[in-house]
Amino acid sequence: MKPAAMVVAGLLVLAGLLTPTILASRWQGAAATRLERAEAEVEDRPAVAVASMTNAEYCTQELRTILRRVLTSCGLIGGGGRGCQPVEARSVATMSGDDFNALFLPMRERGGIVQFAQGEALLEQSDLELVDRVFADRQLASYFFVVSRASPEGNVDTNRDLSRQRAEAVMEHLRSEFHDPELDRQVGLLWLGEEFAQLDPSFCEWSRSDGEGACDPNTLNRSAFIAWIDCEL
Repeated sequence: MKPAAMVVAGLLVLAGLLTPTILASRWQGAAATRLERAEAEVEDRPAVAVASMTNAEYCTQELRTILRRVLTSCGLIGGGGRGCQPVEARSVATMSGDDFNALFLPMRERGGIVQFAQGEALLEQSDLELVDRVFADRQLASYFFVVSRASPEGNVDTNRDLSRQRAEAVMEHLRSEFHDPELDRQVGLLWLGEEFAQLDPSFCEWSRSDGEGACDPNTLNRSAFIAWIDCEL
């Protein structure tokens, strides 16, 4: 092979060896640029994104699983506000009542407990004010839960029906007060009677419509727990 040809061949081989290195360097540079842009976009995001991150910490996988089961099994997805009865609620939750209640503990600042008189499902003025205040504080949430109960006085069937009436009383007030056509797709009713997930005295520390009155397990469970759920399901 002539010297000139050998030089050309050598240059071609060298170029072939250097090309992957050059391309890799360019790819790395492009990747670094994309990363810098992505980080800049995160820094420039509005406060809504920060709220979303906070919700991600609050919305554990376990809570998401339970909420999804409730939304699908109790008629809350697709509208109608059909609700879920005590026996259904226990099978949907697939956990103890205490564990079920524990999932909602982080909602203390976003929720409230509407307390009713014994054997009654009538919303008084203090109840209406609490419902309106909690419902108005929607923020980024998608679903409003109404989880109603009854204290153990009386028979099981009566308390099932009473807790249903309490949940529906909250729903009817929301319909009459807010006139929102999306309510049936936003509000989920879950009535538990006296049979599942009774509230313990620690919930007396929550915002209650009878905040000045005595709070014991009986008065606490003549109630409807209300809260917006801002988990992405």
